[in-house]
Amino acid sequence: MADYWFKPKTVGYGATPTDWRGWALIMGFGAAEMLLTFFMVGWPAWKGEVPSVTQFILFLVLVASLTIGFLWLCIVKTDGSWGWRKPSGGTKN
Repeated sequence: MADYWFKPKTVGYGATPTDWRGWALIMGFGAAEMLLTFFMVGWPAWKGEVPSVTQFILFLVLVASLTIGFLWLCIVKTDGSWGWRKPSGGTKN
């Protein structure tokens, strides 16, 4: 039996955590993004420095890599496939 941390959303696109590990992954991703932003953007700005173009590009590459890894793990640990789901039913006019 596979060990899933997420389930596909009922309406919309993406997945919802169903296990503590899914919630921990989301919290860890958010914390990593905040720490990365603080140390690469906030800290130099607080010291009065302006980041160089190289530092900015490195920041973007790190954020993109972290986000791609996070999404890959979410997709792998989802019980089902990701896709757009419309609300069932609706209103009649």
